[in-house]
Amino acid sequence: MKKNLLRASVLFFVLLMIGTVGAEQSSIEQGEKLFNDNSLGGSTNDTSCATCHPNGKDLEKAGEKQNLTETINRCITGPLKGNKIDGRTVEMRSLKMYIQSLSKK
Repeated sequence: MKKNLLRASVLFFVLLMIGTVGAEQSSIEQGEKLFNDNSLGGSTNDTSCATCHPNGKDLEKAGEKQNLTETINRCITGPLKGNKIDGRTVEMRSLKMYIQSLSKK
């Protein structure tokens, strides 16, 4: 009985860790989804980053900015009327990766 409980506990922990690791990965694809999401940062209107920058238009050089996180948050709190996103989160890292990828297109 104790062995079965131990095995179940270990299996649960492994599955939990696998799910957590997958959820914590930043990606360009995730950034693109967020870029097009009109609820980004708790946006209170029907606006997304893509509303002003369809397909990343006019952001080809934005990825080079030293203050990219601040620039993104300025758009989120301004036109999107949302809340700032912490620069250390998967969401912000993914947004930055997507915007930086635009210079390579």
